Amino acid sequence: MATGVLQRVRGGLALAKSGAHPAGQPLVWGRGFATSSSRNREDSWFKSLFVRKVDPRKDAHANLLTKNEESNLYKIQFHNVKPECLDAYNKLCEDVLPSIHADKYYPCELVGTWNTWYGEQDQAVHLWRYRGGYPALTEVMNKLRQNKEFTAYRKERGKMLLSRRNQLLLEFSFWNEPVPREGPNIYELRSYQLRPGTMIEWGNYWARAIGLRQHNREAVGGFFSQIGNLYMVHHLWVPLSSTACFGSCHLDHICIVLVPSGCSLSLGRQL
Repeated sequence: MATGVLQRVRGGLALAKSGAHPAGQPLVWGRGFATSSSRNREDSWFKSLFVRKVDPRKDAHANLLTKNEESNLYKIQFHNVKPECLDAYNKLCEDVLPSIHADKYYPCELVGTWNTWYGEQDQAVHLWRYRGGYPALTEVMNKLRQNKEFTAYRKERGKMLLSRRNQLLLEFSFWNEPVPREGPNIYELRSYQLRPGTMIEWGNYWARAIGLRQHNREAVGGFFSQIGNLYMVHHLWVPLSSTACFGSCHLDHICIVLVPSGCSLSLGRQL
């Protein structure tokens, strides 16, 4: 590829180095470079280096990548449990969380609850879905403040934890919504920290690539962060085998392997 191309700038011609184009600077269609029949090939080749002007997208990536304005809102929780308390923690969650999931009074669903197998040790991961977005989340939070059983659960849970963190997520429009499946299964959660401004490009690539892994139902869900650590992407998979899981892990992302926790009514046992 030539080291430089002619670019039209404000009616004149300037020399610009080829390579990564500066963000936000539009490319301009060039024409009329050939002056004789002997340069027809060069003219065609030069024209292939240019693209039509593309106006930058001004929409937020959340509006471009989600299904619609009323997309489901997800919350993912990471709880680092004291090693000696993990069994008691799982039992406590089993007693309380499924009842919230089953109660129609709360517009939320417990998509899955797991313990980590590889990655962070003695860690529990919970994934909640709020149908109706932020209004549903606010409604659930307000109602749970009045729930004495849940208040007692949080107090007891606090004695068992070393630390905890959470994120609010939206789901990619091209990814299937997580649905119950026969199990138990081993899950793989891959988390990526993207550079600012690359979320839409990421979504465009995966919108094409996801079809290659949908036929065998490996893909469970794909999400990107809205509140919490920004520019984070989480992909949840069910590998066909442990070899497929461990053999495809790379150093460019955080990969943790999850196994269902003891919550008998949790979809995490069946996803």
